[in-house]
Parts: sequence; structure tokens; C-alpha cells
Amino acid sequence: MSAVAIVGLDCRFPGAPDPAAYWDLLMRAADGVDEVPSQRWDAAAFHDPDGGPGRTNTTRGGFVDDPDAFDHEFFALSPREAGAMDPQQRLFLQTVWRALEDAGIPPQRLSDSTTGVYAGIMASEWGQLHLSRYEEITAHTGAGSGYCMVPNRISYHLNLKGPSLAVDTACSSSLVAVHLAVNALLSREVDHAVAGGVNLQLTPALGIFYTATGLSAPDGRCKPFSAQADGIGRGDGVGAVVLRRLDDALADGQQIYAVIRGTAVNQDGRSNGLTAPSRWAQQEVLAAALRRADVDPAQVAFVEAHGTGTALGDMIETRALGHVYGSGRAKPCAVGSVKGNLGHTEAAAGIAGLIKVALSLQHRIVPVSPFATRESRKLGLAEHGLKLIKSPLRLPPGPQSAGLSSFGMGGTNAHAVLETAPVGDHRPVHIGDTSPPTVFTLSANNSEGLRRNIEAQAAALSRRGHEPLAPLAWTSNQVKTGLPHRFAVAARTTSELVRRLNGAVADAEEFSALTGHPEGPHQVAFLFTGQGAQFPGMTKPLYEDCASYRRHLGDADDALRPHLGRSVRDLILSGDERVHRTDNAQPALFAVGYAMARTLIDLGIGPTAVLGHSIGEFAAAVTADALCLDDAARLVAARGSLMQQLPDGGGMISVRAAAGDLAELVADEPLVDIAVHNGPQATVLSGDIEALERIARTLRERGVEPTALRVSHAFHSTLMQPMLAAFGRVASACRPRPPQVPFYSTVRGRALDDEALDGGYWTDHVDHPVHFADSVTDLIKDGPRLLVEIGPRRVLAPLVRRLRAADDLVLLAPGTGETAGGQELAETVAALFRSGVTPRWEALYDADDRTYQRLRPYEFNTRHRFWHGVKVSAGEGAESGLAAWESISPAVCAAPAASADQPSRDDPVTDAVLGAIAATGGYAPDEIALRARFYEDLGFDSVTIMQLKTKVETALPELAEFSVQQLLPHLASVGALIVFLREHTAEAAGPPRDTSAKEGRAS
Repeated sequence: MSAVAIVGLDCRFPGAPDPAAYWDLLMRAADGVDEVPSQRWDAAAFHDPDGGPGRTNTTRGGFVDDPDAFDHEFFALSPREAGAMDPQQRLFLQTVWRALEDAGIPPQRLSDSTTGVYAGIMASEWGQLHLSRYEEITAHTGAGSGYCMVPNRISYHLNLKGPSLAVDTACSSSLVAVHLAVNALLSREVDHAVAGGVNLQLTPALGIFYTATGLSAPDGRCKPFSAQADGIGRGDGVGAVVLRRLDDALADGQQIYAVIRGTAVNQDGRSNGLTAPSRWAQQEVLAAALRRADVDPAQVAFVEAHGTGTALGDMIETRALGHVYGSGRAKPCAVGSVKGNLGHTEAAAGIAGLIKVALSLQHRIVPVSPFATRESRKLGLAEHGLKLIKSPLRLPPGPQSAGLSSFGMGGTNAHAVLETAPVGDHRPVHIGDTSPPTVFTLSANNSEGLRRNIEAQAAALSRRGHEPLAPLAWTSNQVKTGLPHRFAVAARTTSELVRRLNGAVADAEEFSALTGHPEGPHQVAFLFTGQGAQFPGMTKPLYEDCASYRRHLGDADDALRPHLGRSVRDLILSGDERVHRTDNAQPALFAVGYAMARTLIDLGIGPTAVLGHSIGEFAAAVTADALCLDDAARLVAARGSLMQQLPDGGGMISVRAAAGDLAELVADEPLVDIAVHNGPQATVLSGDIEALERIARTLRERGVEPTALRVSHAFHSTLMQPMLAAFGRVASACRPRPPQVPFYSTVRGRALDDEALDGGYWTDHVDHPVHFADSVTDLIKDGPRLLVEIGPRRVLAPLVRRLRAADDLVLLAPGTGETAGGQELAETVAALFRSGVTPRWEALYDADDRTYQRLRPYEFNTRHRFWHGVKVSAGEGAESGLAAWESISPAVCAAPAASADQPSRDDPVTDAVLGAIAATGGYAPDEIALRARFYEDLGFDSVTIMQLKTKVETALPELAEFSVQQLLPHLASVGALIVFLREHTAEAAGPPRDTSAKEGRAS
């Protein structure tokens, strides 16, 4: 038999709300047994120590905390539907989500896959309570009560197309579910499988049954194989594991808890009673699992037994275990049972044992079994080659195997053989705290959920000490990015990350700055800086931090070197002041712009538009695939060299004035031109230095102080004309093509329309003015709202902000000056992610850092509570009634103010719609946002939409008749529906009638 890996898990058991707490409970040999919570039933009313008719002999058991808590908003379920759901469905839904995240699998990624879901469940008390009052049955009540809906909810919510099975074999249900999942994987029916079980005690019914059959322990505790054993104590529980074929898990670098080597299921057949166990059937199922696993029983280090703590059950199981595992061993086989910690969790018993075994194999230590110190002499464990685990059992190095049994009351038996995970199943990570700059991401269904999960991750990561951050951040990018509200922060160390997470929780401004709720992917435009942005040593920190940037800067250097006769890369990194010479500055800025743009493209951040300021247009053209790298390098090298050879005496000044206001001064100076239009009050003049000084004096007399720019020549002026012929010959040899990405030309001041960037264009580029303001205004008008400045420092961003101070623009720059490196690049990626871009995360990490680590799974909202109220009398003729479900603060979101596309709330149509939504979905009318979406936010479906339509028609008899088909296009939001219904109300009213005559007669 091939092996199956357990790659993820999650659970909730009495006294243990998560796997970490479960392991802690086991290692302390503690238990979760307590008095029956008053929320469940009145234990005293049903208690009789002698176990009289209709009574239990105990008031205790194992109960999970807060079984009524459910994050209905996360799963887009209305309060009414959530309240009608069996809480076992709700618990399993949240547990499976967390188990998938624990496996390093974003649940959304499984959409439309053949992933199978196998759920063990045997308790039907919710359905018995709710379906017995026929007049109160609704569509939600029916769907909320069925066994099948436990796995079907998972498949529906995640859009899974594989088998979705509810398994009821009584106490062996969840291990049988695992068996079915394993077989489906091995037969390649599925590639991923989720298996588990759930059990909640909602009534004393089964406890009364156990008492009547003599199986109930008076103190509510199971004491497996102990001299104190006196019956079963019941327990709650939910658990799920994520399974994959071992080869697939290893190939994908997933962490593995343990490996399932073999499973088997059989039946007692006709034994000495329907509910009595069969030693022979148990022996056969153990042997069958070992055969499939190809494991010698003598190699098995320990067995997690069924171990209910009943006299007959423990006796039969001891003999079966001894026959298979106890004979022919040098040392006795260790035996334990988690029921001593939790009670008998019935349908969840198998998964409770499986998770215990998996954690024991992972930690290579088997916890003590409670009550083991006083083993039952009647069982003769030693004689059968068995021993109870009375002190923690440490597993020696090397592969270790374990067995696991789960037996159903009706005779369906299951056994599994597990093994430690293979050594070296994932790649090594960096040693030490410091990692390359990374981006840690989280997402949630709303802002409150984001804050809750940031806080939870901060607490969890603070306990991980100096663990390298990069693998943790990589995992967060893979697993924690699929929900609509986004958080992203850049950091180098885990301790720095924890500080930033805590800061986001504590500071509202910081939280707002690091979060986003994009309503869709936004277009990204690259703006390439021009000459003047250069400085010695520019981008050196980025070169040291980022392998992608190093590679692309090297490519640009290789392309430029044949034309320059030197390395521009070495010049840049050396910090040489000669970078300011025009014949160096222009190639250097081109190389930096090209490498920075390609680095972002490697990260999956490709531009939907490009714009370059002067020399920046060459890197923009290569990025838009309008020029090849070699042609651009030849042009840039020639341009810089020819400009450097021009006579001295030229300069440029920046003036805070409109170009029109300067036209008269420029007209009087034939050697001066308007060179750059940066904005309505931002103009650059270029030309002869003496002529510029005369203009500057005049401007100062008018109260305008110009700024001299640090340039070697009068760019974009008539003083460039001596080089045009030579440059034109070089430019004519280039092989242009129309840009493949919209190209906003600062030569033409607009987007080019299928125009090739030919020799004539590049020649004009030398002496024509730069129309930056016009081109960037045109670009923003066409849609992009995320503008990334490509260059060594911010130059263009302030100009853009002066042109358009709109809040919807996001201006970013990976190059922010002398110290800008990988951290600033990571900050840019984080900001883009928050704004709706999905990066190609792998490009941000070294291969050795792209390893999955287990992060704390999603922290669900526990503020919303849903439960039933059952009035049960212990006397004869007991009445049972159901109180309404209750939801604490089931708000969707705060209602926004009315706007052009959102109607006012103060009218009969709005009142009717909000009232109908409230009645159908269970919301408070003042908590329904007009922008709330029916399906995604309110949890409506085709059934509830029909109910809504009926309620609206009843509330608004004046409505014109309309069909469902007419209604459907207007369900984008609550406000859209209100607008549609208003129109139909007006249509029904018809044109206003002339009542003047009647009024006249009345007067």
C-alpha cells in the first residue's frame, strides 16, 4: 500500500480549543471533564445516582467551550440560516478551514477541484429537536439538520467537486471517514482529502441510554484499562485532518505530521449481540491494516486503543491487541487511550485518537494515559504483551510506527497504522533571525476580522523567538491572501514583524496605513524618472538585497558596455561623482530604470501603462516592448555621448509659473526655450546661461524665485541642434515597433496610438519640450490609479500630486534615495498588494526560503452566538419547546450615508425592503448596509430571494407586477434593489391624474 501524509489538522476538544492546547492537555495528563453546562440541559433534573427510567447516573462529561459561537459573516450566511444550522455543521466548517490553512493550502485554491470531504457524525439531536415541530420547519431548518450537510457545507462553501460523504458507523465514524479518504487518494479519485468527525451533546438522551445499558460512568469519566474503570463518560469534540498522497506532499514541500501507512475497516457480523464487541473481528481488522501497511506488529511502538473503560469492551480489546501486537515482542507494546482525557467523543473519537497519534509521532513522545497508574489486574495486560503508558514514552531516532483503533457500537471496526514523517521532507532555511526583506500578509472578511487576526498572529509569532522570517512570510503569502480585506507589512526579522503587528493593532492610523479593501484589481502605471535623479552609489542597497535587480542591472550593463567601452554598473555601485556627467548619467539612469522595472515585472507587477520623463522614456519604451534592450542601449549611449560633446554654456532653471506667463520673456531670448511642462505652475526653461540669468533677474523683480538645475547642458532646447544630425543617423538604425503596453509620450503630450518609436521620434525627443503634465493627466484619465515611480529617488511623485491631489491615487516608489534597498522594494510590493495587486510572491524569496511553515490558522469571530433553547421537564408528559435562535450583534456593516447611487432610507420602499431583508435573513434593519450584496454579504440564495420577493410584494401592494427574471439583475446590492422597486412603484402609480375639477367642485 502506498502512503498518505497528514499535512494539516485542527481540532476542538473539552479543555482544548486548538491543537496546541490539545497537545498541552495530553502532555499534562489533564482532562476536560466538568459539570454539564446549563446551556445544554438541566443536569440535576435528569440525574439519578441509581439510574432510574429516563435518568442519567451522572451530571458530568466533556464539553467544548462556546459551541454556540459562529462567524456567520465569514461564511456569508445570514443569521437566520446560521441559527438554523446544527452547531456540528458550524464547528466542522470552521475546523476544516483552519486545518486547510494549517496544511499551507489557501482554501480558495481548492475551488473547482476534486477534493473529497469525509465527515464522521452520529448525533442527530439537533434534527430531533427542530424537525418535530412541523409548523416551524423552514428551508433553513431542513438543511440545517441533515447529516449529509456536515460535509456538504464544506464542499459548497469551497466549491469542491469531489466526494462529500457523511459517515455514521457510531463510535468509529471518523476513523472510517479517514479510511474512505485514504482509499480515495490511493485510487486517485481525489488529490486532496479532508476527513474528520464532530460530536456535540445537546440532550441527555444518549447518556440515559448508556445508563440504562449499564455503560455510564457515574463520575462522567472514561478510565481505559484501569482498575477504576466503571463505564463511559461522554465527550464533545471536532477534528479534521488534511490528507495527500505522500509523494505529492513531498513534491510540494508541505510539512507532514505523520504518514498513514495502512487502514482497514470490517464488521463484527452476527456476534454475541448487536452492541457487543467481537474480539475476532477486532483481531482481523488490526491484522488487515498491518498487512496493507506492510508493517510487522513487533515494529509498532505504541497503540492508541479504543479504550472506552467498560469492563467488556476493555477485556475484549486487550485480548485482540495482545493477539496481534503483544506476541513475539522483546518488550511489551505500549497502549493508551485519549478517552481518559476527553471522555468518549463518539463520532469524533477516531479523529481525536488520530490527531493524538500524529502529534505524538511528530514530537516523538507519547503522553501519559490518565488512570494508567492503576491498571486493571483482571485484564492481564502484561500476560498479553501489553503495558499502559504510565510515564511519557520517548520514541528513539529513526522511523517509528503506531497503531490506532476505533470501534463502532454497531460492530463497524477501523484500524490504522501510522509512521513518523520522512526525514528531510522540506528544504533548509536560513540560520539566524535576519532574512532578506519580506512581506508578511494577512486577509480577512472584514476590517474587524483583520484586526483580530493581526493580533492573533502577533501573539503566536512572539513565541517563535528568532526564527527566520522569510519562510514565515512566504507561507503567509501563499495561505493568507485570499480574503477581501488585506494587510501587508514589510520586515526583515520576526521580532520586527511582531512589533509592526502590535503597532497596527494599537494604532488606528498605522492599522489604516497597512490595510486595504480593494474592490477589484487596479491598473498599475510605471513612471520613469529623467536626468537629475542620479546620485553616486544609487540603488547600491537594492543591488545587495535583491538578486532579481542584480541580474537585470547586469543585463543592462552588458547591453551598454559595447557602446560605452566601460561598465556603467561598476560606475553606479562605486559611488563615483562622475555619474553626474551626461555621458554617464543617461546610461546609468536607463540601466537603473530598466532593472527596477524588470524586477517589478518578475514580481508579477507588470504595468498597464508607461510614461517616461525625458531620458526615462528609453527604459519605458523597452518595458513597453517598443524597443529592444540592445537598440535602446545604443541610442542612450549615443545620446549621452553626443550631448556631452556639445559646447559648455547651457543651463536650465525651474520656475513656479505657467508656461504662458513666461512666453513673452522667452520670446525675447532666442537662445532660450520652454523645455519642460511639469504642471500648470511648474515650468523649466533651458538655453544659454547668460540669457537664463537675464530672465531670472526679471522673475525675481516680479517676486518669483527661479531654481537653477544641476545640469551640464541646455537639454530640450535649440542648443541641442548641433547633435541632431549625428544622433538621427544612429536613431534611424533602430528597429521600432508599436508599444505593446499603452505608452504615454512626453514628447507628444498624449498616449501614442499604434505609433512606432522610430528614428524621427527619438530625434525630436532631444530638442522638443517635455510635456509631462499633459501626458500624465491623459494617463490618469484613462484609468490607472496605482503609479509606481521607477528611478533612484522620488522626483515625479510630487509633480503628480500637484497635478491631481485625488485620494484615489496611490503613488509608490521602490527607489527613495541613498538608503533605499530591499526594504523599500518590499514596502512597494506590500502597498500594491493592499491596493488589489496579486504579486508573484516567489520572486521575492530565495529558493531555500520558499518553505511552508505552520502559521496560526484563521481566528474566527466569537461574538456572534447561535443556540436553541429547549424547555425540558423531567416529569411525565414532558413538554419541549424551541426558543428562537439568538445572534449577538449580527451586523453586516455600518450603514453608509446616502449618495448618488445609494437611495435615502427615509421612504416606504426602503422601509419595506429593509424590513423584508431583516425578516428573511434575521438582521436588524438598522444594521443592513445599503451597499451590502445579497449573496456575498447577506448570505442570501435562490430560496431566500424568493422569500424576499414575496415579503416585499406583501409590504408594497402598490408595486407593479414583476418577475424573478426582472428582479435578478438588480440584486447587486440592497440599494440597487430599492432603486428598481421605486421605479416599479412609480410605474404602477401611472401618470399624475388631473384632479383640479374635483377639487373645484369640492370647494
